[in-house]
Amino acid sequence: MTASRPTDQPPEDPAVEATLADRRATSEPPQISLVVPVFDEEENLPHLHAEIAEHVGSMGRPWEVIYVDDRSRDRSFQVLKELHAGDPHVRVIRFRRNFGQTPAMSAGFEHSRGSIVVTLDADLQNDPADIPALIAELERGHDIVVGWRKNRQDGLVLRKVPSRIANRLIAKITGSPVHDTGCTLKAFRRELVENLPIYAEQHRFLPVLSLASGARISELVVNHRPRIHGVSKYGIGRAVRVALDLLTMKLLSSFARSPLYYFALLGVPFLAIPAFYGVLVAFAPRPVSFESSWGQAVIFSLGMTLIAGVYFVLLGLLAELVVKVFRRSDRVLASHVSAAEHQGAGGAV
Repeated sequence: MTASRPTDQPPEDPAVEATLADRRATSEPPQISLVVPVFDEEENLPHLHAEIAEHVGSMGRPWEVIYVDDRSRDRSFQVLKELHAGDPHVRVIRFRRNFGQTPAMSAGFEHSRGSIVVTLDADLQNDPADIPALIAELERGHDIVVGWRKNRQDGLVLRKVPSRIANRLIAKITGSPVHDTGCTLKAFRRELVENLPIYAEQHRFLPVLSLASGARISELVVNHRPRIHGVSKYGIGRAVRVALDLLTMKLLSSFARSPLYYFALLGVPFLAIPAFYGVLVAFAPRPVSFESSWGQAVIFSLGMTLIAGVYFVLLGLLAELVVKVFRRSDRVLASHVSAAEHQGAGGAV
């Protein structure tokens, strides 16, 4: 923990906007860490924290809640400061600018200390009363438990229909058995989140990423409540970003297993064209003349095509080497990159 320092003094790290030290003389390591991304939720935060304290606090285990303020435009950060002052379980991270939900979650993962990490939204639509059940399911031998908003309380056209289409598309492309990949309410084992580098809009693909690493996944129907305060931060335009991230994930997950195979497929047409032309020339009834400018252009084109095919094959071999080296140091690289990214993103409270 950082040393105690008045909040009105400038922070030592220029990337950290404000630091509020832990008010406890001793810090008992938590077993449960809650990560809550926050963006313009000032009216919801007091109610949310009261429910978290009620349901998680009654479990009788050391816990903490990490609120990640994604540079809210309202009084959310002031409310979080008040919650921190009134409850020693509260920790706060504030970004210097708006980065988005995925970096907020990643920052919360980076600063969490519990052996179990639970994520949920700050808009009160996720019910903290479901957290004990998620943790109980996780401790039955799973690595991740995903909430399923079976009775979703959202608009039909802008939220429900696009979500159903996206979930079916994700399941078909990735083979994930999860019904609701977009539900933020999830419980993870710590060793899982430590090795899940995420970016862009990929927080919704955490179950897919976990499945690719061999994690044991379970799903639990959770309560979903209508939004009372504030407005939704997501629109129909998010579907484009999700589709692009899904394409990226599918390409990377398949490519990383056998890059030589994909580069070889790219090189096959370039190698096949000169090979096919060579066969035609070899069995031609009359000798083929390349003295004309047209014949020389054909020879030049075939030579460039052959070079391109060889280039793709050699590039595939190089990619195989890079992938094998990366896999050997995957754990170290993922941890290092994550820490470096968030050092410049915001500060812990």
